[in-house]
Amino acid sequence: MAFNHLPAGVHDALAPLSVTPVTHSVPMAKNHRPDRPPTDLRSGPAPGAVLDRLASGPSRASRITHTEHLPPRGGRHAVWPDRIRPEVLAAVRAAGIEHPWAHQARAAEHALDGDSVVVATGTASGKSLAYLMPVLSTLLDGAEAPNGRGATALYLAPTKALAADQCRSVKELSQPLGHSVRAAVHDGDTPFEEREWIRQYANYVLTNPDMLHRSILPSHPRWSSFLKALKYVVVDECHTYRGVFGSHVAQVLRRLRRLCARYGASPVFLLASATAAEPAVAARRLTGLPVVEVADDASPRGELVFALWEPPLTELHGERGAPVRRTATAEAADLLADLTVQGVRSVTFVRSRRGAELISLIAQERLAEVDRSLAGRVAAYRGGYLPEERRALEHALHSGELLGLAATNALELGVDVSGLDAVVIAGYPGTRASLWQQAGRAGRSGQGALAVLIARDDPLDTFLVHHPEALFDRPVESTVLDPDNPYVLAPHLCAAAEELPLTEEDLALFGPATEDLLPQLEAAKLLRRRTRAWHWTRRERAADLTDIRGQGGRPVQVVEAGTGRLLGTVDAGAAHTSVHEGAVHLHQGLTYLVRSLDLEDSVALVERATPTYTTMARDTTSISVLETDTEVPWGDGRLCYGSVEVTNQVVSFLRRRVVTGEVLGETKLDLPPRTLRTRAVWWTVTEDQLDRAGIVPEILGGALHAAEHASIGMLPLFATCDRWDIGGVSIPLHPDTLLPTVFVYDGHPGGAGFAERAFHTARAWLTATRQAIASCECDAGCPSCIQSPKCGNGNDPLHKRGAVRLLTVLLEGAPVERPKDAGGAAGA
Repeated sequence: MAFNHLPAGVHDALAPLSVTPVTHSVPMAKNHRPDRPPTDLRSGPAPGAVLDRLASGPSRASRITHTEHLPPRGGRHAVWPDRIRPEVLAAVRAAGIEHPWAHQARAAEHALDGDSVVVATGTASGKSLAYLMPVLSTLLDGAEAPNGRGATALYLAPTKALAADQCRSVKELSQPLGHSVRAAVHDGDTPFEEREWIRQYANYVLTNPDMLHRSILPSHPRWSSFLKALKYVVVDECHTYRGVFGSHVAQVLRRLRRLCARYGASPVFLLASATAAEPAVAARRLTGLPVVEVADDASPRGELVFALWEPPLTELHGERGAPVRRTATAEAADLLADLTVQGVRSVTFVRSRRGAELISLIAQERLAEVDRSLAGRVAAYRGGYLPEERRALEHALHSGELLGLAATNALELGVDVSGLDAVVIAGYPGTRASLWQQAGRAGRSGQGALAVLIARDDPLDTFLVHHPEALFDRPVESTVLDPDNPYVLAPHLCAAAEELPLTEEDLALFGPATEDLLPQLEAAKLLRRRTRAWHWTRRERAADLTDIRGQGGRPVQVVEAGTGRLLGTVDAGAAHTSVHEGAVHLHQGLTYLVRSLDLEDSVALVERATPTYTTMARDTTSISVLETDTEVPWGDGRLCYGSVEVTNQVVSFLRRRVVTGEVLGETKLDLPPRTLRTRAVWWTVTEDQLDRAGIVPEILGGALHAAEHASIGMLPLFATCDRWDIGGVSIPLHPDTLLPTVFVYDGHPGGAGFAERAFHTARAWLTATRQAIASCECDAGCPSCIQSPKCGNGNDPLHKRGAVRLLTVLLEGAPVERPKDAGGAAGA
């Protein structure tokens, strides 16, 4: 029997809610008034006092396991390069900014010199102004050109919200410049009638990589005048382009560079990130160009108080009688309500869309008991909302109409929500980079800020709140991406060939794997070689071959059965687990039950309901080895890395009580299996090792299963991923290895670099896994060590002591690791 742990993209369920400087990247003060002395930071609620009020009460104080105080810091000024247009300088001064921070001036100087540059300074350190100054100045120069359209610039953001927010800021800043700067958002929400005007007249277009991939590049003849004049490409929040998504974006940018060259342009790339390790290396992988790094942050910051918070154990017992902690969801909802009562402007980040809805709903109920008017000042914000709903929420947050928001990471990325005093993070978000991004949403006007990380009942969360050095004494993760992944590269070669026939001169641009892939694409009758070029052969659009976010198909529309009203969408990869028949679906505080899921038409019909439970899908997984790339002896055992095929099927769902997580029942489902070819790391043990560890056949399955769960939970400390990006399978006798084997695999076609990173850090990774299990205070295993929230086998069997003994004997044979570049495993 195989025991499995599925990656998500597949799971958006509530129950297991998972709900960073370049050495210490912390919230920085925004430089609206850089001429002020650092002691003149805007006063707000003292973060320490806010935390004291949150922790008041007989049991609350004991929930804080650690408090980190990051002191305020002054800033260092410089002067703008003399090539910045005086009109732009005047506009910036009119906005209250007299002098730039030193890193802003340095980045602008490089941009004007024609050097691609990455600005990797802290949250709210003024990175936007660093790239806007040379962009606006160049656009103004172009506006005075006697012929043609003049200079243009392209801005890429990972989310629609960030692009819309940046467009507002650009329009405000450039208002004194008149019509010389014509900024416009071009995304999926842009009305059709506006798109033609944008193509013809906008000189600063703000969009996202998805729109660039699906719309702009395939229609490049209609964008020819824009591309011909393209001087700058801004890539904001570039650290988010990692894994499979980052690999896709890297190829989209290469396609953009190729078409620009076709029209005679060679744009300079300006990248920005508050949380990036080795930012120049990551930026070079992403763009394929040499990039200058500006990482010396000269901006001031206010005080940050960062608390680690562990919910208490309850009297309830979960699966196999394990003790159950209060959920991070319930705890976060209470803190959100308490902060709102105090008048503290805050945002609560949560991993899942359902979690955001539920935290908002619980907080509103708590607030209504205090003052009915307060309930309307808290809301949810997540992906899947209709465009008008998102815009209304963003406006309400900007205006202060909303005091508190429960949000997914849709609000993590740079949206300028000035004046927030506190951030609550419901569960470790998967990476230190993301943790510091979320914490940085508070204190953005220079005031002191409070951040609280609430631990989920999860091995990694429990480890972190009791080992604060793992958060506060380590740098953020390296950005892992692999543009040469054939599952990524192949569809982009097809898209590039449709845009402009591929020639041998293009091979170097797309990477070393291109030459080997082209014959395979010819054999598949996707490309045809004529004379010296490869051409796209199909009638359909090549850009439709791939979804660059790896969501596996068109989104499923969630439709209200009685009215036919579209409520929103769910990613195709998450549909089997989140909108299966009988699933509870939350939307803006309202609860629905899924009546049916039509996979062929990608529609889920829902109806209003008021269940007292939430739902979580169960699944089964099998795995087969396709090819072993590397094999290393670990004593008698083996550590391996290679290609695998994973077959998964959602087979049932659990009903759980909302606040306690108590299981109320299980219902069978009939959904088709799905297969995934990906990359995995796996390890085997021999009979002799099992004998030395005292592991008899009766406990072997439980020991392997427990070690698998815990190792998946701990991997985000060593790879730029979270446990929802990876999956696992354990089996006492695997047919391919003929030995007891544990697999951990990437949850993306072709791999994402996570399993390879695990292979290269296996000794440290599995040592931490053993420590996390052994140090847990429970007797037989619990969600804080070996139980998984998404286990397809209902966390049965599990054997805690057997897992510790198994990992001990495995690690006895582990070779000493040599230091390795964190991003090198994924390849460039």
